[in-house]
Amino acid sequence: MKKKMSSKKREKDKMPTHIVLLPDGNRRWAKERGLPTIHGHLAGFENIKRFCVWCQKRGIKVLTAFGFSIENWNRPKKEVKYLLELLERGFREELERYLKKEEGNSMLTKRARVRVIGQKERLPKSLQEAIKKVEDLTKNNKEYFLNLAVSYSGRWDIVEAAKRIIKEKIPPGKITEKLFEKYLSTFGLPAPDLVIRTSGEKRFSNFLLWQSAYSELYFSDKYWPDFGEKDFDKALKEYARRQRRFGR
Repeated sequence: MKKKMSSKKREKDKMPTHIVLLPDGNRRWAKERGLPTIHGHLAGFENIKRFCVWCQKRGIKVLTAFGFSIENWNRPKKEVKYLLELLERGFREELERYLKKEEGNSMLTKRARVRVIGQKERLPKSLQEAIKKVEDLTKNNKEYFLNLAVSYSGRWDIVEAAKRIIKEKIPPGKITEKLFEKYLSTFGLPAPDLVIRTSGEKRFSNFLLWQSAYSELYFSDKYWPDFGEKDFDKALKEYARRQRRFGR
């Protein structure tokens, strides 16, 4: 007689390989506390670092997190400047910790490979340099993959892929979904299994549109800075309960 599989084992067996994170609600979190917007972004950034550690602890191989969208360029200049400076400081601090082989609340724990996807050429030169240093230093790591989307949008990604296909003069008859995916910014990584969005909003906001076609969606009402490890486990349990059909 077969033994029943425990719920913990089922959850472990159904752990997502690739998680997409839309960490929404930083500004509203700050506003409700009477704090400047920048305090919300800082709290949100610190929570992303914690989230990276949570993923690695659970054996999740790929995390793609939304950091700064193309649409975010339209925000007040002071806020945009702060966001970009926060990203640069974060990259430099993580690089320093990585070189010192420090563990703890770090995005680069366990020899992660870091990539930035998006319009890197639009970013300040100093931020581009910091990104390049982190990408070059971690390019041979294979235990965990962290993608940060900076000046990114899903439509931009699709259009850029189409442009590269046209530039290479590939005949229309040879263009398939599999070929098209080779020209997207996430090529080489598995398709996302689970998309998590916080703050109660229930939309993609132009993020990984092609790649997330068959992803499971999970929405939390909590603002991103308040989203904790228990909330993450709740999302994973919900994912484990679902039956994925991939459109069938």
